[in-house]
Amino acid sequence: MLFNSEQFLIFFPIVVVLFFFFTKKIKWLWLLVVSYFFYMSWNPSYTILILLSTIITYWSGILISRVNESDESPKKKERKKKLFVSISFFSNLAILFFYKYFNFLNETIKEISDLLGFQWQNTVFNVLLPVGLSFYTFQALSYTMDVYRNDTKAEKHFGIYALFVSFFPQLVAGPIESSTNLLHQFWFSQKKQAIIV
Repeated sequence: MLFNSEQFLIFFPIVVVLFFFFTKKIKWLWLLVVSYFFYMSWNPSYTILILLSTIITYWSGILISRVNESDESPKKKERKKKLFVSISFFSNLAILFFYKYFNFLNETIKEISDLLGFQWQNTVFNVLLPVGLSFYTFQALSYTMDVYRNDTKAEKHFGIYALFVSFFPQLVAGPIESSTNLLHQFWFSQKKQAIIV
């Protein structure tokens, strides 16, 4: 579904109108459902990627926050936090690299090996780039860094956090939003945990 398509011109007003009919307790759920529907309209299997990125960064945030609140020595805390950040960054960037740059790297290696007289089996990964992949990956990683720097506590509500990563209107409006600015806005009725300043 393109933002300038007829489908989107029908989809968006329905999303907005129904949003105001839902109670405050479930507004976040409505936005999460329609955000995932938006991503699924391109290719349903790609929602696995956004869900995977969400799960990885959600748990890295929880683990980093637990370390922040522990009684361990500052040195030990820092080492553990860096480990969780590294795992989050490596796994998310590996997904991003694979989908965005695998074919480019493979083609480059083939051209270099041809110049050097070597045989290189060029395998082309023929798939469309998932919509918003870079955007939601960096949005999720910015959250990891916010928790690491202790700018915000880890979001314990998985659904609210999943909405923060997948919120579809950001895809065109941008920019990548800090969790300290956006995440608490999805708590429409519940009292949000305080943000550390």
